[in-house]
Amino acid sequence: MITEVKATRLGSIGKINVQVGSKIAAGQELLTMETKKGNAVIKATCNGIVESIEVEEGMEVKVAQVLLKVREVQEENNSSKNEEKIKPVEKIESEITVIGGGPGGYVAAIKASKMGAKVVLVEKEFLGGTCLNCGCIPTKALVRSAEVYDSIREADAFGITAKEFKVDMAKVIERKNSIVSRLVQGIEYLMDKNSIKVIKGNGKFLDKNTVEAETEDKKIQIHSKNVILATGSETVYLPIPGAKSKNVLTSKEILDLKELPESLAIIGGGVIGMEFAFIFASFGVKVSVVEFLDNILQMLDQDVIHEITAAAKKKGITLYTGSKVEEIIDTEDNKSILKFTKNGEAKYISIHKVLMAVGRKPYLDNLSLENAGVELNDNKKGIKVSLKMNTNVSNIYAIGDATNIIQLAHVASHQGLVAVENIMGKDMEMDYSAVPSAIFTHPEIATVGLTEKIAKEKGLNIEIGKFPYAANGKALTMGDERGFIKIIKDKATRKIVGASIIGINSADLISPLTIAIRNGLTTEQIIETIFAHPTTAEVIHEGVLSVEGGALHFAE
Repeated sequence: MITEVKATRLGSIGKINVQVGSKIAAGQELLTMETKKGNAVIKATCNGIVESIEVEEGMEVKVAQVLLKVREVQEENNSSKNEEKIKPVEKIESEITVIGGGPGGYVAAIKASKMGAKVVLVEKEFLGGTCLNCGCIPTKALVRSAEVYDSIREADAFGITAKEFKVDMAKVIERKNSIVSRLVQGIEYLMDKNSIKVIKGNGKFLDKNTVEAETEDKKIQIHSKNVILATGSETVYLPIPGAKSKNVLTSKEILDLKELPESLAIIGGGVIGMEFAFIFASFGVKVSVVEFLDNILQMLDQDVIHEITAAAKKKGITLYTGSKVEEIIDTEDNKSILKFTKNGEAKYISIHKVLMAVGRKPYLDNLSLENAGVELNDNKKGIKVSLKMNTNVSNIYAIGDATNIIQLAHVASHQGLVAVENIMGKDMEMDYSAVPSAIFTHPEIATVGLTEKIAKEKGLNIEIGKFPYAANGKALTMGDERGFIKIIKDKATRKIVGASIIGINSADLISPLTIAIRNGLTTEQIIETIFAHPTTAEVIHEGVLSVEGGALHFAE
């Protein structure tokens, strides 16, 4: 007998927890829906096997629309088999339980342990979370391989002759995996060294003081004085036909490609999309980027966007901005056709692989937040927290992507420190005024504080200074003179309130400017600081000088 599982209200499909062929039990969570009244969980009404899935994640559905079809299977009336399915329950005590072992969770756990707390960390997959395993670190490993390949191709300009070189993608991935493995082992060592009990399993609330972690062989119920939610985020799919085509990859799957595709279409011209665009373009792949907004990396100032757009085009990356993806169609020759519209006109690209890079959303599934009374924020897309990182429930805190405030690993780590400090009796709040951001394109981009656009929207009377890398001696010796630094000063206070850098080493150079903005340093204080020569860091000094009377080593 086939049972149809139908939507009970209007909404969009969230996380689908089963696949065709999955064995399910009555009461099992099949999928989640996002509705006007919050998240709704759709559960199985019978035991059976998933016959078909009629919807995709992100798809809008109507009341009574069929979501899944289940072939019913009669439950075996065998007491001995039923007993085997019941997992034993172990009960333990903890002062702080952290759910999620990413850069927010494991840092919070270490900090709490160092402050004397008894800590339990629950992680369903791998320590290090998305950042270490399929985000920040592995992408930078690929960025470095791409840089080396570019350097070899350009070696002649440095007086070096190189012949018969090629990209061995399998070795690129092997190197990436080796780096990830080493760092994961390092975190495991830190957990052990700091006496943190790590449980590998899915964590959920039974009540506000009890977290249940289900492992392969048992259930562990942790009675905890305080809980920190650090569950991270997951990939978002566009709700379009073909979004889960066999040729569609997420930022996770693309990190394990051992053969380079001839062509790659990237849906989304944000940070993730553009980093991969430059990586694969360097490797010789024909790359196209389709972006809904009018510009790639729309959050940046227009002059920075202009510079990186020029660099992308020079790299051979084809950009389709102001374009809406409509459909992904598989072809008979194992390729796909990406259909999109631009200015009302339908356009088509034939490609080998498609990267879905349209953002990430907080991972909140299966936490049973309702059992603890934890509230979501106003748009229901993240956990509501204060600047102290506590939720509406006094002993429960949330950090990182789960809060949907700023999806950056270093923000999650700092939020974790703030949460622990407050749990341990200190008074500390998050300050988001000086959050650095780095984009590992080629050239790199880094920003901190206010952009020019936002500063003007806030009504600040600002002054701007710029200095080109082409006037920096170290950049010239390194063979990369693209880009500039941009300093934004508040005229009223003479303090630096924002900075953008596009050019070599910019991700490293943004840190001293972050310190300057965080501590309210003035342009005079930076000018009076001695910078080492010859270094790319001198662009900071010259950039600040350009705000106050003009740079020394550049004249327009």
